[in-house]
Amino acid sequence: MKISTLLALVTLVGISAMGQEAAKLYQANCSHCHGNKLQGGSAQSLGDGVWKFGNSAGYITRNIKFGITHLGMPAYEETLSEREIRVLANFLLDAEKKSGATQAALPEFLQTLDYDIKVEVWAEGLDIPWGLTFLDAETALITERTGQLRVVAKGHLYSKSVNGTPEVLAEGQGGLLDVAFDPNYADEGNQWVYLSYSHGLELQPNGKRAGAMTKLVRGRINGNEWADEQVLFEAPHETYRTTRHHYGTRIVFGQKDDLYFSIGDRGTGAHAQDLSKPNGKIHRIHRDGSIPRDNPFRHIKTAMPSIFSYGHRNPQGLALHPKTGQLWAAEHGPLGGDELNLIFPSINYGWPLITYGKNYNGTSITEFVRKEGMQQPIWYWKPSTAVCGIDFYPGDLFPKWKNKLLVGSLKYEDLRVLDIEKDRVMHEEVILKNAGRVRDVVCGPDGAIYVVLNDPCTILRLSPMMKK
Repeated sequence: MKISTLLALVTLVGISAMGQEAAKLYQANCSHCHGNKLQGGSAQSLGDGVWKFGNSAGYITRNIKFGITHLGMPAYEETLSEREIRVLANFLLDAEKKSGATQAALPEFLQTLDYDIKVEVWAEGLDIPWGLTFLDAETALITERTGQLRVVAKGHLYSKSVNGTPEVLAEGQGGLLDVAFDPNYADEGNQWVYLSYSHGLELQPNGKRAGAMTKLVRGRINGNEWADEQVLFEAPHETYRTTRHHYGTRIVFGQKDDLYFSIGDRGTGAHAQDLSKPNGKIHRIHRDGSIPRDNPFRHIKTAMPSIFSYGHRNPQGLALHPKTGQLWAAEHGPLGGDELNLIFPSINYGWPLITYGKNYNGTSITEFVRKEGMQQPIWYWKPSTAVCGIDFYPGDLFPKWKNKLLVGSLKYEDLRVLDIEKDRVMHEEVILKNAGRVRDVVCGPDGAIYVVLNDPCTILRLSPMMKK
């Protein structure tokens, strides 16, 4: 190793014994692909502020440890110790900070295989936006995970949130989650708005952590006030969990009077296989909260009657195919094994008895990826992209994408278009990258694609570039 190169690297993070060790580790293991000074080479630069596969210490550590094999990056879990991997990950983050590198500015347009796309900021200054729903081209609702419901009217985002919405447990991954207008909202006497959120119980007298679970309500907005609230789904309180992650959830409306919503396993994988528990399931109810007569487990005494399918880890994407009416779900896997599933009633999707992923520390969850009686995913991502919101494109602005599936990801900070033929994914294309963590994607009534970002907390509008 050249002394000048080592000194240049050490200078990025400060001259210390730890800095010298980290620089040596980098030179020995990373420089041949990422450049002697992190400038990039056969692989991406590690000093330009752009992290394609997650920008936190945890993501970087796991990427080093387990590799990104589909891109040719090897796993280092056998050649580097846990401590050396942490040293290397911290070195990369410190080098980026020292260099002053920042995330690239939002592009004004995107180039895809089918379209040149105009990129506009549609809403900004939000506080962790989570869900977005449109009534018409000028009217929309946005949830902020911290508990606020925001109104867009005549294309303008109200500065004040709706008053009197349900109290949420905004801890960990919880808070105010999805929102939806009733499909018959405009009918006289309707005007229903649906909300899903993490509902927390009161703190126990002994001071122990209170339980929480995903809850579903509907209400009306009168003069920026939440009114007429009705509880549609509230699980038995004895099933609530003290964890603060894996709440799900999305809301979609099926044919007739059906409403589907998802609840994650709440960090207790075994419950996904237990029909007496609400977590790890996709549920179906009527819009007034009643149970459809043909729900698959309605007549089983020990089962929750709202359950439609089970064996799910954390579905944060739900969408109905506009042509077939089939229900599709995207769910977070563990380390590897994010899934896209076609949902059928009564079917067991396997978690945690089968999975293509493993624990975040690299240990095995199960030796099985298939078992009789358990449904395989239509598609899975390995490594995980942290797949999140999904929506089928039904509009006319992008005719080549008609009925294709838009898929967002948090970790990889990208938006993809999947070409699906019946139950097969034929092609996948990334159309947006590194603009932020993609929490949700929604096709607006104007035909544009709206992308809900976290970090930065903005919503983008994508539309075709007009040819001159």
